[in-house]
Amino acid sequence: MALHFDNKEYKARQKKVIRELGARGLDGLLMFQQESMYYLTGYDTFGFCFFQCLYLGADGKIALLTRSADLRQAQHTSTIEDIRIWTDEAGAQPAVQLRDMLASLGAKGKKLGIENESYGLVHSNGLAVDATLGSWCKLQDASRLVDGIRSVKSEAELKYVRKAGKLGDAALKAAIEATCAGADEGEILAAQHAAIFAGGGDYPANEFIIGAGRDALLCRYKSGRRKLSKRDQLTLEFAGVYRHYHAAYMRTFIVGEPKKQHTLMHAAALEALKAVEDVMKPGRTAGDVFDAHARVMDGHGLAHARLNACGYSLGAKFTPSWMDTPMFFHGNEFKIKANMTFFAHMILVDSKTNTAMTLARTYITGRDAPEPVSRYPLKMIVR
Repeated sequence: MALHFDNKEYKARQKKVIRELGARGLDGLLMFQQESMYYLTGYDTFGFCFFQCLYLGADGKIALLTRSADLRQAQHTSTIEDIRIWTDEAGAQPAVQLRDMLASLGAKGKKLGIENESYGLVHSNGLAVDATLGSWCKLQDASRLVDGIRSVKSEAELKYVRKAGKLGDAALKAAIEATCAGADEGEILAAQHAAIFAGGGDYPANEFIIGAGRDALLCRYKSGRRKLSKRDQLTLEFAGVYRHYHAAYMRTFIVGEPKKQHTLMHAAALEALKAVEDVMKPGRTAGDVFDAHARVMDGHGLAHARLNACGYSLGAKFTPSWMDTPMFFHGNEFKIKANMTFFAHMILVDSKTNTAMTLARTYITGRDAPEPVSRYPLKMIVR
């Protein structure tokens, strides 16, 4: 069985969820988020693009409804013993088979939480679940129940986060060495991925971002590559990944001589990141972190170039994105606790001058100052 934590760890996580179910007056939880399934049982798949649901009752009963293609996946990667299969066929009704599974577990008429906010529950399937279960039991949105619990990492999880940081450092080193005038963006990407896989890492939950010249201002991946010019800028966002735990990075490299604006932007980004570190501690809020970032950027006259968010939580994530909740934006009252992992990104993009500068890394929160999982210095990278 390909488990990455011992059974005691999974049982402890399940007990936390069961306690929260009791606090909310819920009799069980219907999970459609792959992250919840992985966190509670180890179940590791991308099969959540189809209908599947993990049920955890307040009585401790666990059962999975999935497709035949994922039967052995669940058997090999999880602690789940009760695995039910819905049938692929014309007119298939997995929501009805979900109801049948819940009936066998004594859930009829009970009050059940449901993860409505999930990439694994598309709108049509959500409508089918509501139509099938709406009058059969009582459904209550509990999309953030497991999210809130898994936002605080155990010591076993933090070992994987730190390992992801080492892999991210290896990917950054590989990118630096591969970057020069005339280098192909594809070669740089290949070097990063090779470093991570060679170190025992995993695929990331979303594509790495790479863009030179005008494309250095982009915050998303796009198809297409080009070679670097003699004087250029290159933005990279990537992550070291280990057992699905992510340590994200974002850096803008300068090829050739930096522009004056690059130097000024980097100084502002570095100051903002240090300000963020000062407030990223237990008792402060996610909104406090954003406000610290915004004060510095705006004080440098860069309000037009910054974004309206400056980071987010990280953990064991699956496609399509490694971004987790909460996010750092103004007014977010989420309280920071110790042993959380956050990606703080200082992103500056000036469309008038086509100038970009980014500086970002991943942290583990502690009692006081957060611990960066990267050991790389924050100076501007010039190649």
